[in-house]
Amino acid sequence: MRDKQVNVDEIVGSLRDGMTIGIGGWGSRRKPMALVRAILRSQLRDLTLVSYGGPDVGLLAAAGKLRKVVYGFVSLDSIPLDPHFRAARQRGELEVAEYDEGMILAGLRAAAARVPFHPTRAGIGSDVPALNPGLRTVLSPYDDGEELMAMPALRLDAALVHLNRADRHGNAQYLGPDPYFDDLMCAAADRGYVTCEQVVPTEELLQKAPVQSLLLNRTHTDAVAETPNGAHFTSCVPDYERDEAFQRRYAASASDEESWRAFRDEFLSGDEQAYQAAVRAPEVAQ
Repeated sequence: MRDKQVNVDEIVGSLRDGMTIGIGGWGSRRKPMALVRAILRSQLRDLTLVSYGGPDVGLLAAAGKLRKVVYGFVSLDSIPLDPHFRAARQRGELEVAEYDEGMILAGLRAAAARVPFHPTRAGIGSDVPALNPGLRTVLSPYDDGEELMAMPALRLDAALVHLNRADRHGNAQYLGPDPYFDDLMCAAADRGYVTCEQVVPTEELLQKAPVQSLLLNRTHTDAVAETPNGAHFTSCVPDYERDEAFQRRYAASASDEESWRAFRDEFLSGDEQAYQAAVRAPEVAQ
């Protein structure tokens, strides 16, 4: 089995301008934030992002990295709407495709199965078709004749996800209460990239956790990077909860350009090691 262990900058170095990238996690939970920060440090631009969105969307929008966002929501959970995303929308800087959450799931399932669309009831009877006039419906070929939404496949060039543990071959495990849809993100992508709190021997993935917590197998992953605290400031339970104080500071940085510049200078001007040192500083931790 191939050794796929790399670092976050090597992963981001394999991405290209204009790609469609899926980011795993949910809202402000278990986001691959170390990879998001690596994208901020890079020259990448003109990206299309597919996400159950949180600060991944907000940070990349604020940095001008995005052309389009495909989403069901963009929330910080304890803060209902990411303010950087809201500001980018209000300035008219982003093309968007706003879908029902179930439609995003159907689109990922279609892409994972390599079919052009997935039939779903999600979105029927809502304003989603009015906001996305390219959507089509299909009739069931069976006796019921039900009209269903034909959600197009959300095929990804790359998927970025963060899990609790992985081995160096690309098998990865979540230990929290929810897998979110990280496995579908990777299955829907041409290349899957995993960051994790800890790289462990393969046999340890089967110890002290149920077998069904093995969310990703190596056939859907192309590289693994060990990034302790790599989901900060989002949660990665049971390793750590969301850093609510830091999240409030992030949200406040959207109030004006000076605040955003100060936040960038303090936390995003260096590499990942510098970021982790900055967030551990006593005045930040309080």
